Amino acid sequence: MRCPFCGNVDTQVKDSRPAEDHVAIRRRRFCSACGGRFTTYERVQLRDLVVVKTNGRREDFDRDKLERSIRIAAQKRPIEPERLDQMISGIVRRLESLGETDIPSKTIGEIVMESLARIDTVAYVRFASVYKNFQAADDFDKFVSELRPEGKHDE
Repeated sequence: MRCPFCGNVDTQVKDSRPAEDHVAIRRRRFCSACGGRFTTYERVQLRDLVVVKTNGRREDFDRDKLERSIRIAAQKRPIEPERLDQMISGIVRRLESLGETDIPSKTIGEIVMESLARIDTVAYVRFASVYKNFQAADDFDKFVSELRPEGKHDE
């Protein structure tokens, strides 16, 4: 593993332990050249996934990009980081188990929204506002009104 500080390829593993409910391995590493310490995570990857964007463009699936967008939506919400890690791992496993290597971005967005809706409605609305490209306050109002049970509208 290449050192992120000096680029040396001779790094040593100092500690390994399971992470994210035993679906990943967390490794603490040490660079013998610069003395830097850093952490890496090792996960099982069943297949290489490709995201097919709505405009037809294709790009490799990036778990980190998915994680960043979910963490932004959940920012300052009372959600345990471990709960988000489990949710993200579950989403990735679900995508890998679809049996397809090409996954439409719409499918990914729907799965993320479904998962967020179960754990925090504010994070769900935040994610939806970007995913559905809200342009005005009316877009939020319409979306939120669909979340409310019948007869429970604030007026």
